[in-house]
Amino acid sequence: MNTREVQTSGVTDAQRPSPSRPGTGQRVLRAVAVVATVPYVGLKAAWLAGSHLGIPEGSVLREPGPFFVAANSITLAMDACVILLALVLTRPWGIRVPAWLLTVPVFVATGLLTPIVVAFPGQLLVRALGLGTDPVAGAAREPFLDSWVFMLVYTGFMVQGLALAGLFVPYARKRWGRLWQGVTGKRLPPSTGVVAAAAVAVGLAVAVVYGYWTFGGTAGLGAGTADQSVDRAVVTAVDAICALVAGAGALLLARGGTIPARWPLGLAWIGGAASLSWGAWMTIAALGPQLDGGEGPPAAALLIYSGQMITGLLAGTVLIRFLSARRRA
Repeated sequence: MNTREVQTSGVTDAQRPSPSRPGTGQRVLRAVAVVATVPYVGLKAAWLAGSHLGIPEGSVLREPGPFFVAANSITLAMDACVILLALVLTRPWGIRVPAWLLTVPVFVATGLLTPIVVAFPGQLLVRALGLGTDPVAGAAREPFLDSWVFMLVYTGFMVQGLALAGLFVPYARKRWGRLWQGVTGKRLPPSTGVVAAAAVAVGLAVAVVYGYWTFGGTAGLGAGTADQSVDRAVVTAVDAICALVAGAGALLLARGGTIPARWPLGLAWIGGAASLSWGAWMTIAALGPQLDGGEGPPAAALLIYSGQMITGLLAGTVLIRFLSARRRA
């Protein structure tokens, strides 16, 4: 067997786990992940074909411009990638996929889906408690999408996130499990400590602002979002938590010690991915055409979105340095 070094994974061919067929549980999770993409992919495909399914009369989406057509095409392709990821994580040939080609889309998927997995049930809970958006006030607003669209699509996203997590964890344990073993160990070099400290500082600043918005503050918000609803407060609370988690994970990895490595690795991965992905998503949405035809978010909001991205990038940098050090050990 050829034992030359495989640069993309940091292990030799001899060290790479042998392919194996998925068990019953993995096959079930794969099927669940694939089925969960149907609502979103189906709706996007219908809209691109000219259908108005789920789009009420008077909605700006009835006559989408080039930006929204492009956005629908891109987001359809992104969700369809969940199907490919499910196959990679469960088929025998998936173990041979270069590490970067797998971890980058999984990192993005983790970042986009984790806040939904947390925030969507939270929104349903506050509505069940009578604390959510007032139906009368919601009906008075300009129509955008039928309510069932959000319920169907976000339920699908939540199921996708849970199913992919259930597939990725055993795959990663099999392929890179040695990097999770033991405690964090030696302190990383001072330069990495500086990066981790920066992640904590920026993440804390982002969390403070999101916490302020969560509890009703409106300074720095645009006119369209100044009427903070409880539903939106749940989202900003989750954003604040993700920024804090990213900074905490980065700091724990950089400091080393006797903490089991899997915990700070998980914190840095999930918190960093969520902060980077949603910060980028909100920035793109803010810089594109506004659905109501008005001005985009003010500079303060854009600054916070940038802070989210920076927090995620810094936490990701510490994560990469930690794993690189373990490969060399």
